Amino acid sequence: MPRPYLIEGYAIVSADCMIADADGTMDALKFDVDQQFFRASLEAAAAVVHGRHSAEDGGEAACRQRLILTHRLTGLARDLRNGRALLWNPAGATFEDARCALGAADGVLAVIGGANVFGLFLEIGYDSFHLSRANNVRLPSGRRLLPQARTDVTLEEILASHGLKPGPEQVLDAAAGVTLVNWSS
Repeated sequence: MPRPYLIEGYAIVSADCMIADADGTMDALKFDVDQQFFRASLEAAAAVVHGRHSAEDGGEAACRQRLILTHRLTGLARDLRNGRALLWNPAGATFEDARCALGAADGVLAVIGGANVFGLFLEIGYDSFHLSRANNVRLPSGRRLLPQARTDVTLEEILASHGLKPGPEQVLDAAAGVTLVNWSS
């Protein structure tokens, strides 16, 4: 029986597959057209999933239900700063327990990072992964998209090894070299 929700990842990486620079800043990876796609996708999602240091800003961000991964607690707890957020330690509670405790409507669970969160959901299983790439940006010594990443394996090989298949590359901003490939199971 199919599950009543979809797990979808959303990330933009540099040409060298980094999601942030060495300081954890993503400013070099912010492009209007990609941000519009990202925000529209989150508007349609039932809930957002991210780590303690990742988030979204602006718009309806505070109104969305969200799972926030953290190792600062042993299982599940409501976020005292945001009643629509549930703090979750995967070492102390299963994903299904966290999803049910959150109480989000069926639909898309949008996974937006960081690297450990992307890696965890790679193992849980994405239904799709929306991978934007800023081909004109390099972030040497930056932060990788996935903790599973190695120098001898491409990001695309990792996604494919987890059952995802690429769709056609879409050009979002030709001048800036920003593209999007939607990977699906």
